[in-house]
Amino acid sequence: MIVAIVATVILSGATGPTDVTFVESFKVVLGHLLPDMSWMSDGSLTRLQDQAVWDFRLPRTLLAGLTGAGLALAGALMQAIVRNPLAEPYILGVSSGAGVGAVLVITLGSASLAGVTLSTAAFIGALVTTIAVYLLARQHGVLAPTRMILTGVALGSLLSAVTSYLTLTTEAQNVFSVLFFLLGSVSAATFHQLIVPAVALTIVSLYVFTRPRALNALLVGDESATALGVDVNRLRTYLMIAAALLTGSVVAVSGGIGFVGLVIPHIARIIVGTDHRRMLPVTVLGGALFLMLADLLARTVAQPTEIPIGIITAVVGAPFFLWLMRRGRAARAGMQR
Repeated sequence: MIVAIVATVILSGATGPTDVTFVESFKVVLGHLLPDMSWMSDGSLTRLQDQAVWDFRLPRTLLAGLTGAGLALAGALMQAIVRNPLAEPYILGVSSGAGVGAVLVITLGSASLAGVTLSTAAFIGALVTTIAVYLLARQHGVLAPTRMILTGVALGSLLSAVTSYLTLTTEAQNVFSVLFFLLGSVSAATFHQLIVPAVALTIVSLYVFTRPRALNALLVGDESATALGVDVNRLRTYLMIAAALLTGSVVAVSGGIGFVGLVIPHIARIIVGTDHRRMLPVTVLGGALFLMLADLLARTVAQPTEIPIGIITAVVGAPFFLWLMRRGRAARAGMQR
């Protein structure tokens, strides 16, 4: 998967209206990473090729990778929290909250909201939604999984209705921007936008990769996990915060990209089993690779028009997911109950 991710980065750099070969794309990336490469100054690469690969194609590919890895990991955590193979990041309503924040900026303008940027407003919306779900899902001081799912669905529906109202009442020229954000896109990615999702993914990965045994214990039930010395309520709270942090961070910069958090963890379980020591790394790498390839399709399949990446993930992911469910290993991986 690591080799495939590197190859996809180079292939993405060579794909687009500006003529760049696979080798030239590799040289541009390597030339910026390693100083004093001869081909960066001998005229073999034009300035336009350099800008196309380094300034435009590479940031969007890396953002797609970070987004895919974050959503896939958040999906795996959500499925562990509620012990339900159908759980995924958007079940918390976090993406709907981010959507409301972003749509407010698009429809009202940043100046009307004290200069708050679209990404900041989306993250604030996701954060407020997470806090609301957490407070409403607690019962007798304990975070109840079923109550959390129902709360997330209810708040998500309410916030989606708010988004729809804002979209219907805004000016016509804003509707396209709203729809493009809600369907997901990394077309305007910059290196600066990589910082927040990269930091969030790193922090959450360091936390969950050091607690695979506790996550495995959740799979056998709360009573058994408690008997094994796991503080189930505290672990669920931390995992919920981690999943919400990941989802809010990536949705704020890439919009509402669905299906990744549902499909990729299942594929990882089919490949390496349910043990989180192996499943989580494969989930992160698989999510990154899947969304990188989806972004490559989104900008090439209907050139010169670019398709929102969320459409690609659904069109490609859904049939593949259904095919996997028909295989015998799907039941053993926990996809069928």
